[in-house]
Amino acid sequence: MLTLHTPGAEATMSSREIAEICEARHNDVIATIERLINEGVLRLGRNTARLQAPGVAGGRPTMVYDLAKRDCLIVISGYSAALRAKIIDRWMELEAAAPAPALPQSFAEALRLAADQQDVIAAQAEQLAAAAPAVEFVERYADSTGTKGFRQVAKLLNAKENEFREFLLDSKILYRLSGELTPHAQHIDAGRFCVKAGTAQVSGHAYNAARFTPKGVTWIAGEWAKHQVALRQRAGAEVAA
Repeated sequence: MLTLHTPGAEATMSSREIAEICEARHNDVIATIERLINEGVLRLGRNTARLQAPGVAGGRPTMVYDLAKRDCLIVISGYSAALRAKIIDRWMELEAAAPAPALPQSFAEALRLAADQQDVIAAQAEQLAAAAPAVEFVERYADSTGTKGFRQVAKLLNAKENEFREFLLDSKILYRLSGELTPHAQHIDAGRFCVKAGTAQVSGHAYNAARFTPKGVTWIAGEWAKHQVALRQRAGAEVAA
């Protein structure tokens, strides 16, 4: 069974309407749409797909796609100029007929709308404030050519070592291997970490130390900032509750 995408407020044009306007076979339009989907050209998440009710097309259920404007224009890009003009004219009609955003109908609704907008503004300001240290950190250290250890990075981020360690473990960035913090393979492959082998001078014990590369330092600064924002928002929600 096909997973249906719920249409939003955005205007759409169905594959059947495209076929009717362009005097084309609906099956040919569907074939073009599905080829472009398979090629990754169409943004399927912004479209919907549905089965047309039986009885409309010779008694058989027929697939119909509802396309957002961008994808619709891509589908007809190979059509003649005259047919493309018809589709564009139809889009202009759809957009002209689109309802304007609903205005508050009462003083209470206006207050609620203003409060919602203020919440969004406050959340955005909080994210910017939380990200500011990380941005400064990236600007200072992104050009570094050397690797850095766990404690160095925690200090640069002004993070408590135990909290930073738990964050790295919980986020599946590092894991413990024989008591040592070790990067997961995908992060090594991404160039965020390297593992340096060494021997303790006193005990002679061999060890492997995870080191943040300059790329990893930049990346973890952003991840830590997002983590801090999430913690603040969670704390705010708990207080409000």
